Amino acid sequence: MSTRTVDNPKIVSREEWLAAREKLLAREKQLTRERDAVATERRQLPWVKVEKNYVFDSHGGKKTLADLFNGKSQLIVYHLMFGPEWQEACPSCSFNMDHRDGALVHLAQRDVSFAAVSRALISKIEAFKKRLGWKFNWVSSYGSDFNYDYHISFTPEQLAKGKVVFNFELMAFPSQDAPGISVFYRGKDGNIFHTYSAYGRGTETTMNTYNYLDYVPKGRDEDGLRFTMSWLRHHDRYQSGRLADEDMPYWPVVAARQDHRTGPSTSLNRSARNKAQVHRCS
Repeated sequence: MSTRTVDNPKIVSREEWLAAREKLLAREKQLTRERDAVATERRQLPWVKVEKNYVFDSHGGKKTLADLFNGKSQLIVYHLMFGPEWQEACPSCSFNMDHRDGALVHLAQRDVSFAAVSRALISKIEAFKKRLGWKFNWVSSYGSDFNYDYHISFTPEQLAKGKVVFNFELMAFPSQDAPGISVFYRGKDGNIFHTYSAYGRGTETTMNTYNYLDYVPKGRDEDGLRFTMSWLRHHDRYQSGRLADEDMPYWPVVAARQDHRTGPSTSLNRSARNKAQVHRCS
């Protein structure tokens, strides 16, 4: 028998529902207060001065890390998984970026600039950005140490050792690139500091679709999938389900073996599914 509430809902009176709702509300308020406390602690982290002069390729030519601030003192960088050999960006990262353009004008009012950074050549980035209709700033770190220094890309030699440093621990990782967010501050004297980074599910709060799904009876409805985000496609490919990269380098190996045209259709065992969670782009 299914254990999902949507399959076996408990039907009660309005008074009983209200009592259950008020009980949950107490937990929701506790979570909100805890989230506020964590956000305060996040802002109180010490800073690290950025010593390297990172240079990126952009639509308008070479740009330094300082240029990405675009006159603001705070910069959010999204590490968007798009390798040099890939035909298109990671579908899960692309899902994240679908939430971005509408927020840019509001971020600017709070002294914040935004940029996505990928290792793909700028020509590939520009073509994919045009295809999906995005407007946010997106630059290429190809040939730069930037991705490697922030533990978001890994060399073949690092991967050959079996484990890499990701999300602040040593672990096996199935791809040469990973998702994440890094935050920087630029002082009036021009010095730049790294203040924060988050990886894996640490970036999940930036994807508001998931927040909406958490309200509905079926939730995210991902339990029966090969890995949690395997249902995602680029927003212009849901009808066909097609992914351009045959080897799906942005997916866990256990899921990439499934036909990329139809997507995952069966569940993994618990062990394989836990391994797949490591690669979650959220």
